[in-house]
Amino acid sequence: MDGDRKIILVTRRTRLQDLVARYNTVEQARFHAEYLGMDFGDFLEEDRIYQRAITTVVAVLVGHGRLQQLDRGFLPNFLFPPDCLVVVVGQDGLVANTLKYLRHQPVLAINPDPERWDGMLLPFQAGDLAGVLPEILQGRRRMREIAMARVQLSDGQTLLAVNDVFIGMRSHVSARYEIAFGSKKEHQSSSGVIISTGLGSTGWLRSVLTGAHAIAGIDADPEMREIRTHGTPWDSHDLVFNIREPYPSRSTGVELVFGKIPSGQSLRIRSLMPENGVIFSDGIEVDGLDFGSGLEAVVGAHSECGRLLQ
Repeated sequence: MDGDRKIILVTRRTRLQDLVARYNTVEQARFHAEYLGMDFGDFLEEDRIYQRAITTVVAVLVGHGRLQQLDRGFLPNFLFPPDCLVVVVGQDGLVANTLKYLRHQPVLAINPDPERWDGMLLPFQAGDLAGVLPEILQGRRRMREIAMARVQLSDGQTLLAVNDVFIGMRSHVSARYEIAFGSKKEHQSSSGVIISTGLGSTGWLRSVLTGAHAIAGIDADPEMREIRTHGTPWDSHDLVFNIREPYPSRSTGVELVFGKIPSGQSLRIRSLMPENGVIFSDGIEVDGLDFGSGLEAVVGAHSECGRLLQ
């Protein structure tokens, strides 16, 4: 056993654990779930399989270093040791949310329930760990780079994204802002701006472009058609922005609604929202930044990439 090696195991609460935390007991959680017509048996089975996977993973990891288990909720405030190995057991979203808090540390991602989760970012299963971990610790496994986006606010705050950045309002009302890209600039009113990485281009962005395609019935922009169909490479430092439901009026334009942000360039957005403006990444609004009137956000590719073990 290498006593000096630090291994961080990142996990998250299951739906069952969330319900029990909210309603205090399993029986109270069962009553609430069944009252809403949900299959509580599926909650129990999901939790059983997840806990079994964690037990399997822990049994292997404890023989290879000092193991610390970390719940997803503590990610924003946790300082990962520079030379640690990070093991994630959960869904794709947990991997994405972990990567943006790392600085070069490799991630070993494990799918705890392949029958339930597709696991695009989860190349391994719990039963694989005993075989692949020695190869990983000896540096014999390849790593896939995952490009990220970076938001820099004019007040000095920053935010990273593995999948996408959302800029808009906290509530379901129109966001107002000034957008600038290249030599073009305009005021807009919309449901928000989505800026996607290569990884994120197959997620939220694809759903938005698919909806636009279905409404229009055509793909007028060949680049939009290519991104909607195939996405962009995960290691690409090009980003793609798309405006959700832009509204044309005398004071708001709809010219800058979609485009690629090449590596080395940026998109600039200045808030015109006196309150409730927000910027968050990867669907996690709780980690978001307030985006009040007058603040400017500069969005471009992050200089570093996440590293996913294969």
